[in-house]
Amino acid sequence: MKIILGSDKSGFYLKEAVKDFLNTNGYDVIETGTVTPEKGISIYEVTPQACSCIQKGDADLGILICGTGMGMSQVANKFKGSRAACVVSIYGARMARVINNSNILCMGGWILAPEMAIEMVKAFLQAEHTEGVEEWRRDFLKNALVKIEELEDNIYGRG
Repeated sequence: MKIILGSDKSGFYLKEAVKDFLNTNGYDVIETGTVTPEKGISIYEVTPQACSCIQKGDADLGILICGTGMGMSQVANKFKGSRAACVVSIYGARMARVINNSNILCMGGWILAPEMAIEMVKAFLQAEHTEGVEEWRRDFLKNALVKIEELEDNIYGRG
């Protein structure tokens, strides 16, 4: 599985811990954004690069880290096909995939300890959309993705 991983300066150290976990566990990591704490790259540069990578199919999922995770999430959700979730718990990370089929996990470097962030990443990457959900809700959630795509088409135009 290919993961696009990016951060701004505030998320740099947490991104490094997540990157070590991903590399150790056999994920193919594409890195974008801040690569040294001395020179930060803005969320307004990092996020479009990550979203473009997912849109083109160069990455399966994304993980974006800034100070709170909220800025990355807000910017990512401006891009067609991006379903970014800013979460602060393992349960939230898992349910972002199960319920919303999120393709980008956003986290806060000021908020999370590396150990917690890694558990959240595990939960996000291991979960499947509608996994363990009642049949009636599974159909509803799959239809919700179609509705989201229709909204995006109306907002961004077709193509």
